[in-house]
Amino acid sequence: MTLQVNIAEAKARLSELVARAEAGEEVVLARSGKPILRLQTLSRPVRKKKHRFIGALAHLGPLTDEEANLFLEPDPEFEAAARSEDEDHLYK
Repeated sequence: MTLQVNIAEAKARLSELVARAEAGEEVVLARSGKPILRLQTLSRPVRKKKHRFIGALAHLGPLTDEEANLFLEPDPEFEAAARSEDEDHLYK
């Protein structure tokens, strides 16, 4: 599909028009309704976004309550290190 836009309008929408041209759409700039210029990408390939799949680990099944709580409860080892309970006897 070809998109024809007057130059005055193209000034305000340049980023959008460039993105559409990069996506493969033909963008033509016109003056007084007469086509004068075509936006076209250089020979570099269009970058595509990587596909991400929701639930990629769903085949492993749901988490048990114990497994889910591992992410929600504080780690006792980190808590002890933060309070320095395990090294207090070295400094007395």
